[in-house]
Amino acid sequence: MPGLLSNTIELIKPLDKGAMAEARLRQDTLTKPQGSLGRLEELSIKLAGIQGKPIPQIRHKAIITMVGDHGVVAEGVSAYPQEVTAQMVYNFLRGGAGINVLAHHVGARIIIVDIGVATDLKPDPQLLSRKIGYGTHNMCLGPAMTHEQAVTSIEAGIEVVAAELAKGLDIVGTGDMGIGNTTASSAICAAMTGKPVAGVVGRGTGINDEQLAHKIEVIKRALAVNRPDPNQPLDVLAKLGGFEIGGLVGVMLAAAAYRIPVVIDGFISGAAALIATALAPGLRDFLIAAHVSAEAGHRVLLRHLGLKPLLDLGMRLGEGTGAVLGIFLAEAAARILAEMSTFGEAGVSERNRPEN
Repeated sequence: MPGLLSNTIELIKPLDKGAMAEARLRQDTLTKPQGSLGRLEELSIKLAGIQGKPIPQIRHKAIITMVGDHGVVAEGVSAYPQEVTAQMVYNFLRGGAGINVLAHHVGARIIIVDIGVATDLKPDPQLLSRKIGYGTHNMCLGPAMTHEQAVTSIEAGIEVVAAELAKGLDIVGTGDMGIGNTTASSAICAAMTGKPVAGVVGRGTGINDEQLAHKIEVIKRALAVNRPDPNQPLDVLAKLGGFEIGGLVGVMLAAAAYRIPVVIDGFISGAAALIATALAPGLRDFLIAAHVSAEAGHRVLLRHLGLKPLLDLGMRLGEGTGAVLGIFLAEAAARILAEMSTFGEAGVSERNRPEN
């Protein structure tokens, strides 16, 4: 395994149990019945373990949205043409997309990364170019990318996170854009979980029943042609994935290596998480599932990963929109732990203890 990738994986250490114990102790003395804030309490303790701080802080928030095209769109698997990928990048840069609105709402910066758009994009100071190729190959005809490109895509994600550290980074959300990427993600999900293709394929951008049946057949063909090895995550990524999926794998690995919580978005981020956790099983503890999307395979892969989503809003936009909402909840959880008074600080009587 190449140097940067293997070195990053080696840096991923277990959660800080001591910080978690201190966070739990404080939670239990805050002015509320123990456990009354439910999963927000659990989340604050997990954040403490990730950051290695009894009182975690979330001030610097970022969404990294990886953008890439997919050769499999030639099979007619999407309701939208491939040109939409590039057009949406310009929409992101103008601030007109869903991710822009929600990121602004929670005070998160957005990093847009061209890792494989099928055309040359106009230079823009807000656009990070890490282009590996002009989209992937059609996975129905053979591997979507080479093994080397798969590794390069992951290492590009690692480098993006490393560069963002200098600006301050307390939490990162994963986002994506790329026409055809639910097809690639469904294929990865089927390969990595062993579930039947029909049970992990959804409607993506809004295809009809006939198109859905066709999409299922396309994925079955891609799996038959490529025969990916689920015990070799880089093989699965190379044969079935997208450059943006590989980039998100790198984002997740690097964030965990630097003890930064990772809020994963929807189905595409989930597919990346399947690859990333197979490469580094310890990464799973650093992942926070923002939501469960309307894509059929998302629920399947979250169950496979053992992650419980924070929200179920029927969303299926991608871009990082669900991740931003997850970051909002993570910040709320951290602030409760830090800013809420304990019974002693507030002069409030604690719960009566049963007499012997």
